[in-house]
Amino acid sequence: MKKYRKEDILQLVKEQDVEFIRLQFTDIFGCLKNVAITSSQLEKALDNQCTFDGSSIEGFVGIEDSDLYLYPDFHTLEIFPWRPQQGKVARLICDVYRPGGEPFEGDSRYILKKALQEAKDMGYKFDVGPECEFFLFHTDENGRPTTITHEQAGYFDLGPIDLGENARRDMVLTLEEMGFVVEASHHEAAPAQHEIDFKYDEALATADNIMTFKLTVKTIARRHGLHATFMPKPKYGSNGSGMHINMSLSENGKNIFSDEADPLGLSKEAYYFMGGIMKHIKGMCAITNPLVNSYKRLVPGYEAPVYIAWSAKNRSPLIRVPAARGEGTRIELRCPDSAANPYLALAVCLQAGLDGIKNQIMPPESIDCNIFELSEEERKEHLVEMLPGTLQEAINELEKDEFIRCVLGVHVSEKYIQAKQKEWDEYKSQVSDWEVGQYLYKF
Repeated sequence: MKKYRKEDILQLVKEQDVEFIRLQFTDIFGCLKNVAITSSQLEKALDNQCTFDGSSIEGFVGIEDSDLYLYPDFHTLEIFPWRPQQGKVARLICDVYRPGGEPFEGDSRYILKKALQEAKDMGYKFDVGPECEFFLFHTDENGRPTTITHEQAGYFDLGPIDLGENARRDMVLTLEEMGFVVEASHHEAAPAQHEIDFKYDEALATADNIMTFKLTVKTIARRHGLHATFMPKPKYGSNGSGMHINMSLSENGKNIFSDEADPLGLSKEAYYFMGGIMKHIKGMCAITNPLVNSYKRLVPGYEAPVYIAWSAKNRSPLIRVPAARGEGTRIELRCPDSAANPYLALAVCLQAGLDGIKNQIMPPESIDCNIFELSEEERKEHLVEMLPGTLQEAINELEKDEFIRCVLGVHVSEKYIQAKQKEWDEYKSQVSDWEVGQYLYKF
């Protein structure tokens, strides 16, 4: 991450002919918001004097308590490479504050910062590497998104079978121009599905990068006449899109998840961290998998986890320990999807893992075979539980997990649960095409 002072930003904006600056923040549901100012108002913004109506942002505040302030994080300055070269557009990611100068408790970036401070107080730095999957679909004659694609490419296929190759290439080049270190990009298993992986970083920078990544991918896709969607399961019968989260803790620059003396090369902290996540994962699911549609992905047969287990040898469980050891030792949580608010998702992952370390919560024995091939009796024998199967189940589990609600804070947990319950209730009342097809003629 680049380091900027106020004076650096003012000078850079002038030298680079930046005319518009977008002050960006993320709501509790993971949607990017912004207000644009001209360069003439930049100094005012850098002095934390820009206000907005928080009552107009779902999950923030009511009309009787609506004034909130945007505090730009100077180090997040980025000039968008896809905008005009004259009168350029830049952005600053902002924290949200109350008028009295207190951090706004409904700001998800603040919630992650609190979690990171707790880790720092324990001597730890939390590094995260995401694996973001998405689909590229056609748009209709009015530019609206569809789920139509002409391609039939599969995992690791290349052009001309991979019809999204050129768009993905431009996305990678644009991301690199913005300072991302892109480690790999490829076609995924389902037609029109893609993955771009960027290098791990400290968790706050990674969450910022995920939001920037999604905006960039959608923008470049549109330039190619396509629509990029991070919806978890846009098409029946195909794999859904996940956002696997690779996590490690370091202390004094050393990865503490590594221990050469252990048969699997894992430290006790790594086991405890896994144990904490497995203890709280049911309560976390409403955050890591936040949509009704998220649970259409978490079903057997489509490479997404369903069972709460871990392994260092196969990819069917919830948690996988990739082969890399030493400084590359990490834990991969495989259930999250890219619809999640990354700040909240990383906050609950970190706090659950720290709870495991504090209380020395050991995970159960690893399941090193394909869990989907085990019988129900065998899974019961191994005490393997299932993830929530619907958003309603996930909401219920979040309500039961006092620890995860405490991580989120009273404001966010209440607003979030209320909104997600409303989403589920609206979904329940809908009549789907499947129901019409199944029942209209028969009954």
